[in-house]
Amino acid sequence: MKRFGINPKGTLGISIPTLRRFAREIGRDHDLALRLWKSGFHEARILAGFVADPAQLTSAQAERWVNDFDSWDVCDQVAALFEQMPFARKKIRQWAVSDREFVKRAAFAMIAGLAVHDKAAGDGQYEPFLQLIKRGSTDDRNFVKKAVNWALRGIGKRNRPLNRRAIAVAKEIARMDSNAARWIAADALRELRSPAVRLRLQAR
Repeated sequence: MKRFGINPKGTLGISIPTLRRFAREIGRDHDLALRLWKSGFHEARILAGFVADPAQLTSAQAERWVNDFDSWDVCDQVAALFEQMPFARKKIRQWAVSDREFVKRAAFAMIAGLAVHDKAAGDGQYEPFLQLIKRGSTDDRNFVKKAVNWALRGIGKRNRPLNRRAIAVAKEIARMDSNAARWIAADALRELRSPAVRLRLQAR
């Protein structure tokens, strides 16, 4: 776990597939999720994200959880829950400018998730996210820049108009005086211009 950048503190050694099986057996149980989170155990918190009810998650609970993040895997798994909250976009705007590494990562992980899962969102709803991506692209912290890159690629793979827009934003980011920005732009452009992505978008 340490080799993959996962914080080993409070871990039990339970795999994600096993946790997902537990979650299927449990179903939605928000009260249990709150107790699991309070336990402080690494895998218990991931399981909490799987069984919590996003409709019952309050703003205060989301704030407590996001500020407890101490590892990218917990952050990313729980971000998949957060993106389903009724106030997800409000939290993205708040968290994307946070000084805290995993709070900021959560915002961009949520953007990446919404780009894939929110089928009903219009293209215009992603423009504010692209502006947050530009703003966040100079953050050279590893877990932030990778999430910013993930969000940009996610938006650019949504459809052809957003692909063109994400490429344009990536070119703007590439001109910034920042090693992190140049890395984000180069990696995103490599995928967004790839034959595989363009072929997939043409088929939609």
